[in-house]
Amino acid sequence: MSLTKRRRDKRFNNFVMIPRKVLQDEDWKRFSSSAKLFYIYLKGRYNGNNNGHIRLYYNGLKGTKGLSSPGTISRASSELQEAGWITRMKLGGMYRYFNEYKLTGKVDDYL
Repeated sequence: MSLTKRRRDKRFNNFVMIPRKVLQDEDWKRFSSSAKLFYIYLKGRYNGNNNGHIRLYYNGLKGTKGLSSPGTISRASSELQEAGWITRMKLGGMYRYFNEYKLTGKVDDYL
């Protein structure tokens, strides 16, 4: 497949980049697996110019292994907020309203 065709093919753009600097960070090593999944999910929703407006419904995580329970999602979110990796910009509900998050870029320079 030529490079030009590959650029237009959207299936090659479906990944989330986690730099080595993040993987080697002490906070990342201490995070629970659900907090890591939550961060990766949020970063996957980041498109380059929507930081601070990354919308997340709890229903959107249903079926995601390791994040299907509202309590688990809440604990993962709190863990990341306490470490300063994300900030909740807008408080939503469980089903009706969405939460808005901002990735702080504490360790990740690619934001």
